[in-house]
Amino acid sequence: MSHTRTPASIGGAGPSQRGVLRHFRWAFAVTAIGLALGAALGQSSGTLGGMATVLMICAVLAVLEISLSFDNAIVNANKLKQMTPEWQHRFLTWGILIAVFGMRIVFPLLIVVIAARIGPWEAVVLAASDPDRYARIMQEAHLPIAAFGGTFLMMVGLSFFFDKEKDVHWVRWFERKMAQYATIRGVEVAIVLLLVLAFSSQLQEAQSEVFFRSAIWGLLTFLCVKVVGGLLDHSRGAVTAGAKGGLGAFLYLEVLDASFSFDGVIGAFALSQNLFVIAIGLGIGAMFVRSTTIMLVENGTLTQYRYLEHGAFYAIIVLSVVMFAQSLVHIPEVITGLAGAVLIGISLWSSIAWNRKNTT
Repeated sequence: MSHTRTPASIGGAGPSQRGVLRHFRWAFAVTAIGLALGAALGQSSGTLGGMATVLMICAVLAVLEISLSFDNAIVNANKLKQMTPEWQHRFLTWGILIAVFGMRIVFPLLIVVIAARIGPWEAVVLAASDPDRYARIMQEAHLPIAAFGGTFLMMVGLSFFFDKEKDVHWVRWFERKMAQYATIRGVEVAIVLLLVLAFSSQLQEAQSEVFFRSAIWGLLTFLCVKVVGGLLDHSRGAVTAGAKGGLGAFLYLEVLDASFSFDGVIGAFALSQNLFVIAIGLGIGAMFVRSTTIMLVENGTLTQYRYLEHGAFYAIIVLSVVMFAQSLVHIPEVITGLAGAVLIGISLWSSIAWNRKNTT
């Protein structure tokens, strides 16, 4: 697939104020509902101060989710523009249910169910009655989650740059080299495995085994999703880029969204031990990320700013390295969010500069 950029065919120069409101109307609606639920939870403390605290935590969690997942929106838009309108709609309906309900509520419960070896209902009761113990179990599960998610995201990032058909380069000397070496089969897998071995060697024996096993599952998940996606697209007779993008692409985006969510879900427990407050805050953020995705697609933003995707994929690689590093040291989520925002901001500035230079 070529990464040559062409002028946007839809959306004009950029979204109007009315267009922005149209794209984000559901995000604003979910925000209102979420804050109302947060206020109700805070009111149970019996004080206005308790209510204000819960509302503040919900707002901070929403901002944290947006900052950590903005690069996710760009990558989603890159894949979504290749999907058929039918599957685009399914991703923006079914997908948001999976992202908000599945990853922000069911996923943390499943971790506790597996780690504590208790039933799903017992996990819900534990989250409501003993949030400190619930948070402690979540934190203890961080190592395998970081290894799995970091490996998957590293493969996503490297696959963008190790593409022999990629002909638009931001950091030219570096990206041209990667595009040249893309002809070597399995080069991305080799790099990821070397990184996994390097980080696992710094851990104690028991932790190293857990890290390595989880990383291998992350790698296999990426490869299986790509294989399944290719088989599904082929079975549907997809022979052109425009014909691709069915169930396989949908599965890829959902696993990708899950990998982005791991860090935010675990990090959220540093701000609150209440599962329901966390679900509200991260759910609001997820809605804004999903609304940003469709806005980027409909307004052709990725074709207008040629290096924006590059910044997002560099941010993904940085996030994956941070997730690996968190197996050794604690790295605040704000640093991760800022690093991604800076890379995307620089790529946007570079795109604007290129557009000005090449405008006739």
